[in-house]
Amino acid sequence: MSNEKQVAVKAVLDFWNSRIKEADTLIESLTDEQLQKEVAPGKNRGIYLLGHLTAVHDRMIPLLNFGEQLYPELGDVFLTKPDKSGAAMPSVEDLRARWKNANSKLATHFNNLKPEEWFEKHTSVSAEDFAKEPHRNRLNVVIGRAGHLAYHVGQMVFLKNK
Repeated sequence: MSNEKQVAVKAVLDFWNSRIKEADTLIESLTDEQLQKEVAPGKNRGIYLLGHLTAVHDRMIPLLNFGEQLYPELGDVFLTKPDKSGAAMPSVEDLRARWKNANSKLATHFNNLKPEEWFEKHTSVSAEDFAKEPHRNRLNVVIGRAGHLAYHVGQMVFLKNK
């Protein structure tokens, strides 16, 4: 494994971990009532964004070949349907716990992965496509999901003053 790849993995994981820490700090600082509010008029509520992020991170587990999803039932409510669709959703307390649990499982796997394993294909790309596009690897998934997390945390910041 080249030193450049080790440095790249460390940089991406440092970015991921800082985004997770930022999200955790914000989520912990928001009250249950604040999470029930829309981030802006006519936009998603904080509880929906928390559920959405939890569902996305939970789906990373099989995508990165770390095992089965913990909460597959969240996909319908937070990935398929829009906020305020009338679908039953877990409580804020339950979502906070699921958020922490999904990210804890990811962190355990992240910490046990060897640097060269980050450059292996993820499960939604075929071997043929990966041969043509080796950037479609596990590390690239984490980069994309870290950006996704940062985007939604940026929206949730608006709940601080509500």
